[in-house]
Amino acid sequence: MAVFRLFERLVDPFPADDRTPPDTSIPRFVAFYARPVWKLLIATAVLTAAASIIEVSLYGFLGHIVDWFATADRAHFLANNAWQLLGMALVVLALLPALVFGQGLTTFQAMAPNVPMRFRWQVHRWLLAQSLDYFQDDFAGRIASKMMQSALAIREVMMKFVDVLLYVAVYFGGVVVMVAGADWRLALPFLGWLIGYIALLRYFLPRLQAIAQAQANERAEMTGRVVDAYTNIATVKLFAHTERESDYARDAMQAFLSTVYTQMRRINGFYASLYLLNACLLFSVTGLGIAFWSERAITAGAVATAVGLVLQLNGMSQWIMWEVSNLFEHIGTIRDGMGSFTANRAIVDTPGAAPLAVTAGAIDFDNIAFHYGRDDAGVIADFSLHIAPGEKIGLVGRSGAGKSTLLSLLLRFHELENGRITIDGQDITTVTQASLREAIGMVTQDTALLHRSIADNIRYGRPAATDAELWAAIEAAHAGFIRDLVDNKGRRGLDAHVGERGVKLSGGQRQRVALARVMLKNAPILLLDEATAALDSEIEAAITDNLHAVMADKTVIAVAHRLSTIAALDRLVVIDEGAIVETGTHDALIAADGLYARLWHMQSGGFLAEDIDTPTDTTRR
Repeated sequence: MAVFRLFERLVDPFPADDRTPPDTSIPRFVAFYARPVWKLLIATAVLTAAASIIEVSLYGFLGHIVDWFATADRAHFLANNAWQLLGMALVVLALLPALVFGQGLTTFQAMAPNVPMRFRWQVHRWLLAQSLDYFQDDFAGRIASKMMQSALAIREVMMKFVDVLLYVAVYFGGVVVMVAGADWRLALPFLGWLIGYIALLRYFLPRLQAIAQAQANERAEMTGRVVDAYTNIATVKLFAHTERESDYARDAMQAFLSTVYTQMRRINGFYASLYLLNACLLFSVTGLGIAFWSERAITAGAVATAVGLVLQLNGMSQWIMWEVSNLFEHIGTIRDGMGSFTANRAIVDTPGAAPLAVTAGAIDFDNIAFHYGRDDAGVIADFSLHIAPGEKIGLVGRSGAGKSTLLSLLLRFHELENGRITIDGQDITTVTQASLREAIGMVTQDTALLHRSIADNIRYGRPAATDAELWAAIEAAHAGFIRDLVDNKGRRGLDAHVGERGVKLSGGQRQRVALARVMLKNAPILLLDEATAALDSEIEAAITDNLHAVMADKTVIAVAHRLSTIAALDRLVVIDEGAIVETGTHDALIAADGLYARLWHMQSGGFLAEDIDTPTDTTRR
């Protein structure tokens, strides 16, 4: 219906809003995401208040009907009260449904679907711009779980707070006014009930909030462990550790279940206490009503109204109990997620950062230092290296020497502690990260593909590429196997999906898809980190000529343990403990009989020996 579509479009679920959410308090955090819908919240509040007033007034009208029955002439009852009955019929059959429908439009059409989606969109964009370290320090599944939980929690806190607060204030206020209108003494039990209800809330709600926050954290931990096992299912099966992973997940499930048990105990105590309080209210109001009626202080209709309101308040108080407990559970979820969603980005573009302009491809590492945040010496210190435009260099060294770290620093995956890196004279910290990485193509040994089609994965290098360019890259990477692929849903060739991280492909197939992707990207700077390590010798030899053709007009930095793959590059730079110890061509370094020569001679099958004083520190890559 058009009216539904109208309200569904009132809130933009995908805004272009990159502001940092506040991290000082939950109210400010919620208000940050509620600001775009505050007019709808006010409309919902007005409609809720109006509906509450009408519902309370219905009980007053019921009391009048009881009194009419006691005194009215049955033969002329309808004629004498026709207009009043007609007016109330219109209220019941038209006005109240219209108010409820309007409230439903603002709640269910405008806010319920759009508010959590807006939150997910904004947080997802925020998280995508976080550094690699952010994601390496936590489970991916845990982060995603927090985002999904918090999205719903934000919506519920915004909507339920208004709903519950207004419903209680208007409804209970109306009850007290209506009952006091019959006899002010009849309102005293309601005021006593309110004091007791507030006392119960003050005792139980902080305890429910505390356990809700712990529960949200344990739920995210449980989800993270389960997703971690699924993501690495091949490793789990390879080491026959399904039982170990079951136990690992069970520990988290048990921790989560413990919080649920504690939560349910407190809710049960709250429920029992509230039921007793409601019973006391019913007993006292009924007793006082009968006593006042006996004294002719109030009418039978007033007694019926008061008792009816007590019964309604009984049900409403239990509803409020659940809503408020859920509200605090959602607040605990938000509190748990705030730390993840308000963390400052470790690497940001400087104000006024301009796009990188690669005119020649010269790269300079100028006295850089980086230690992964450690105080001890190591990794890279006072490192300088000039790479001429179009030069092809190979980085050589034992594991932990700092080769891959240099590539990560060039891509600005980490911030330098000292010095600077420039490309054609432009400091990489002064240009946009997007333009920097668009100018660099990279293939790594650990190739992870997106759980999408082959075409999507290769076009990741250049989304606007034509089909002809796509197939040219595939042929250059000798990835013709793609034509024969069929996934479990019958999709073939380029449309076949590769599974999470490309698990449906072999290591060599993933490597060739990655090579095709970087060939399609055709960036002016090319980084190869063990780019052909997963390929067999026949395929590597077939690809080498095409790879050299791609490298022809680019600046290239290659890292390989298989030294034969980089021996023919323009220059080899030998690194040890983050410092350059030798540089030169393959022949010159062999003649120098230094570290490179020792590594070359100790290779077995073309791989770099790892037993020559190999550092044990695994943080250097």
